[in-house]
Amino acid sequence: MKPYSIALAGKGGTGKTTVAGLLIRYLVSRGKSPVLAVDADSNANLNEVLGLVVSDTLGNAREEMKKGIVPGGMTKDVFMSMKLEQAIAEGDGYDLIVMGQPEGAGCYCAANSLLTAFIERLVDNYPYLVMDNEAGMEHISRLTTRNVDVLLIVTDTSRRGVQAALRIAELAKELKIGVGRTGLVMNQVKEPPTDIVMKLISDAGIEFLGTIPEDDTIYTFDLNGKPTVQLPEDSPALQAAYSIFNRIVP
Repeated sequence: MKPYSIALAGKGGTGKTTVAGLLIRYLVSRGKSPVLAVDADSNANLNEVLGLVVSDTLGNAREEMKKGIVPGGMTKDVFMSMKLEQAIAEGDGYDLIVMGQPEGAGCYCAANSLLTAFIERLVDNYPYLVMDNEAGMEHISRLTTRNVDVLLIVTDTSRRGVQAALRIAELAKELKIGVGRTGLVMNQVKEPPTDIVMKLISDAGIEFLGTIPEDDTIYTFDLNGKPTVQLPEDSPALQAAYSIFNRIVP
């Protein structure tokens, strides 16, 4: 059965990865597990939000295969399968895989094809998929036979930030990844968005899902290296995020 998939995207500094971590916590707390979490941001730090140690990435496996670093007597398929298993970090109610750096110079179609096949095979074991992407969303296009149920774009309240978010929505259309529903979330909000900003969203025809307030507890957690996913239940950011997730998770 195809997993219910939620992809997050947004420019740097919007707190997108924190929102992804809170979404994973939400799904597990609601009994919607196991969840496959995929960190597809080249600046990978979802594991820090979740409090997990990651030993390897799928990007490393691809580059090793591209350079011919495959142990003697082992086929490329077996090598990639082994590397994939090694790259899975197990959490409570979820597993995390990190895609790693985007592909470098040159193209190695064999490695990319195997990578795509293994990801496709892996996701069949999970009812829910959460993918944290950077703005370019290179890796989400690897799920070639999958449609994305929800594309959650995270932005700040500025006009420029919202314009960047709308460009991401347009990029998703160009990638033809079959997004079922696109929603916009404003994060780290200090004051309500202006009428000009709200008109930009309305004119673009994108669903506005709500706001998540700025929360000093998140800053304190980050400063002390404490996983953000451990926010207390009375956290204003956590409560607002859960309210939004209630609207997008069936």
